[in-house]
Amino acid sequence: MKNLEPNSTLTRALESAASSTGTEPDSAADFAGRHIGPSADDVAAMLKVVGAPTLDALMDETLPPSIRLNRALEIGPALSEPDTLRLLRSFADENQRMVSLIGMGYYDTHVPPVILRNVLENPAWYTAYTPYQPEISQGRLEALLNFQTLVRDLTALDVANASLLDEATAAAEAMALARRVAASPSKRFLVDSHVHPQTLSVLRTRAEPLGWEIHVTDPGVLTGEHADPADSSCFGALFQYPDTHGHLPDLTHAVRAVRSQGGIVAVAADLLSLTLLSPPGEWGADIAIGSAQRFGVPLGFGGPHAAYMAVRAAHQRHLPGRLVGVSVDARGRPAYRLALQTREQHIRRDKATSNICTAQALLAIAASMYAIYHGPEGLRRIAQNVHHRTAVLATGLRKLGRRLLNQTFFDTLTVDSSGDHAAILNRAAHEKLNFRVLTAATGLGTASGEPPYALGMSLDETTTDDTVEAIWRCFGGDLRFAEVDSSSMPSLPGIPAQLRRTTAFLTHPVFHSHRSETELLRYLRRLSDRDLALDRTMIPLGSCTMKLNATAEMIPMTWPEFGGLHPFAPAEQTRGYRRLFTALELALCEITGYDAFSLQPNSGAQGEYAGLLAIRAYHRSRSAPERNVCLIPASAHGTNPASAAMAGMQVVVVRCDEHGNVDLGDLARLCERYTGTLAAIMVTYPSTHGVFEEGIRTLCELVHAAGGQVYVDGANLNAQVGLARPADYGADVSHLNLHKTFCIPHGGGGPGMGPIGVKRHLAPFLPRHPLESPRFAHEPGPVSAAPYGSASILPIAYAYIRLLGSSGLTQASKIAVLSANYIAARLAPHFPVLYRNGSGRVAHECILDPRALKDTCGVTVDDIAKRLIDYGFHAPTMSFPVPGTLMIEPTESESKRELDRFCDAMASIRAEIRDIEQGRHAVEDSPLRRAPHTAVDLAEEAWERPYSRLAGALPAGNPADKYWPPVGRIDNVYGDRNLACSCPPVEADEAGR
Repeated sequence: MKNLEPNSTLTRALESAASSTGTEPDSAADFAGRHIGPSADDVAAMLKVVGAPTLDALMDETLPPSIRLNRALEIGPALSEPDTLRLLRSFADENQRMVSLIGMGYYDTHVPPVILRNVLENPAWYTAYTPYQPEISQGRLEALLNFQTLVRDLTALDVANASLLDEATAAAEAMALARRVAASPSKRFLVDSHVHPQTLSVLRTRAEPLGWEIHVTDPGVLTGEHADPADSSCFGALFQYPDTHGHLPDLTHAVRAVRSQGGIVAVAADLLSLTLLSPPGEWGADIAIGSAQRFGVPLGFGGPHAAYMAVRAAHQRHLPGRLVGVSVDARGRPAYRLALQTREQHIRRDKATSNICTAQALLAIAASMYAIYHGPEGLRRIAQNVHHRTAVLATGLRKLGRRLLNQTFFDTLTVDSSGDHAAILNRAAHEKLNFRVLTAATGLGTASGEPPYALGMSLDETTTDDTVEAIWRCFGGDLRFAEVDSSSMPSLPGIPAQLRRTTAFLTHPVFHSHRSETELLRYLRRLSDRDLALDRTMIPLGSCTMKLNATAEMIPMTWPEFGGLHPFAPAEQTRGYRRLFTALELALCEITGYDAFSLQPNSGAQGEYAGLLAIRAYHRSRSAPERNVCLIPASAHGTNPASAAMAGMQVVVVRCDEHGNVDLGDLARLCERYTGTLAAIMVTYPSTHGVFEEGIRTLCELVHAAGGQVYVDGANLNAQVGLARPADYGADVSHLNLHKTFCIPHGGGGPGMGPIGVKRHLAPFLPRHPLESPRFAHEPGPVSAAPYGSASILPIAYAYIRLLGSSGLTQASKIAVLSANYIAARLAPHFPVLYRNGSGRVAHECILDPRALKDTCGVTVDDIAKRLIDYGFHAPTMSFPVPGTLMIEPTESESKRELDRFCDAMASIRAEIRDIEQGRHAVEDSPLRRAPHTAVDLAEEAWERPYSRLAGALPAGNPADKYWPPVGRIDNVYGDRNLACSCPPVEADEAGR
């Protein structure tokens, strides 16, 4: 979780790792040459264009001398791809994979190979960006809409999102949604005493800074003749269904009790169980949340997994996360897009409903395809098989004289083990089974008469007859499954009749049309062909660092020794992961200068939140709870103020000057005004405007002098690795976007990882996890469900570091800066570059300013973005941080050839704009306003446009490599006014294709 050892330990550790593989220092230099796009000759040519004699001279003109790291990183030499994989294999081999019966919302699953190979391991899916440009994202948007429909149908609620980070944080989001919409003025939130313990912990973390009271109760006390209505007084409640110990509660009366007091009811529901159980929407729940992990997504020691949330229609405009809806394109054909509150934290900032930026798109897509692969009959069959085996297991345990603590169940049993607890566990180790160990201290429950020890066991689709027999042997019995499996056993014996599902689900044809591998494979190919991802083209998004992910980095992610471990498996079974975590933390400490890291936050926004909670806890430990003001520059990412508000802080905005820098005069005045209450400043460096501000050290000194802490947003670390370290120039804490700088794929909008680094004085306040460390001295608690967040993608980041080594990491930063300055130099004659430093340099990104064109000829930033599609490019970041502009980040992995192709496209678009300026045709009839051009547009018989078909659809020539957008420009206003968030009727789909 953290490391405070001196950095010399890093050098020894990495040298030891390298020597164990037999790699010579120079044998792996070729990887940097393959990852870094421009060759030595390209670099020389690019330097000539930007007007710098050498790469180091350019760095001197770009970075302030006061922050430069004037030594090499102590990471060690680069490893070759084979040696890096051997090193990671040595970690994996130290993990011990057992049959997991632990449950708690995590289950082993069979990943259909067609989905494993063609989604999780396919760069067409994992290198795509969030679908903010819907015309080039129709494939993944359809897949995400399928996910929403899956969730909507199973929960019987009106609208579902796509998606959230994990079940526990989804529960926290449900609590926040309940507070926004509830009629009750209460500050109390009821939590089922039988929720998963990690969910309760995350709820407590989220509630405490906001002044909300978590009241843990048994749903049964809310009903009955002796129930006190005051017990139901709350703004909301969360119930678990089935509960964490396997019991199936009838929650109907508890739901009514809470709603009668003006509260909102959320239910954490297991999706697979809902194929057999009456869904929450049918008995009054307002919100359903949970995880889709068991729908074909590996355990991964905790993640990444897609969580879900579904709500009643009345609450859809308060729904956090991403929401895919249906609109129409320029021809009136159905088309998909992100709807309503997409990126709303960038608009509403500290008033935002959530700080969520990253979703879990790749995993939601995989889960949706699992449902399509099996269909409703297949899902129900899997659920029936799981339930049947659980029933047979229960029968056998009763035959052995064992007492079951739950008489109703879907897939989980809790068994009294107090008589021979240790002996059972010893036999389980021999059988290679992991039970969930329960005591009164670890959440056995609150009911009277419970034993001091019990064991939980959750079955899943991978459970075999042999597994059930092994469980019986652990309890001292030698039974045979076939002998216990009586033909007279009733159907669904563990599910009460009133809780059985009677309604249909997944009736849309998409869940019935792709059952053969041939059909599913072709469906996946059709969808991916509708998208633009990094496997096709450069994605020049500013502040998003879209670099291509090396295949070698990706390979370990799906190794079963990493992917097959439960997040709460015993520590002695996860030694390989622990070695990996230590090595990665040490490397990140060396890169940033921080003393300790937490790998728990499973998104950048979660990292921001965890960092601010650490600052808050630090001030409280020093008897200064009044320090709650967070200064945030006007240019900051929208997640910054949203995270500060979630941490219970008061946001105060710091002005920026005319050059886009933080106004140090205004900062000084604010520091003086809030000297007794200042908690922190959140600053992005290099700035969101793409410049290394000269005054960063002064900024840190001003805040420290006023008693505050400095939070540096790590979104732009790609410009700093090996060149500068945040902790050295004054930062106290940062989150790092491993899905940016350290090459974890964006996955079409997720997964992400946002670990936080801190200086020594903040290390005690890193997020803890009670299931990892039951006793700890300080708050805060966990911010994610699993102790190490999305652990199974951490090997990617570590592989990236080891493949590049000290010199490669530094060279990557230099080339990222060079590439941005090259684009700025090439495009400056065509579009103004909005911000530069005093030497005329940008950092790793630049902002083009076409705003004047709207006044002179009506051309908007949207027109430029959509026209880029015709040239085969994803648009840069639009209208952030400055409305009406384009922010471009080329990264180090793009070749000069690709940079030139992009610059040529932008120059050509400027020439098309000039045609409009000179009156050759009106903007409404221009190729920009009509963009993007589809194949149907080109094939139409009547071409009544003032430009040729080729000029419209093939502006870059070379039709052999042409990307054809599947739809024309999408009507966003229509989509928000006519919201449709489930699969449209098949007739509409056919008409639109």
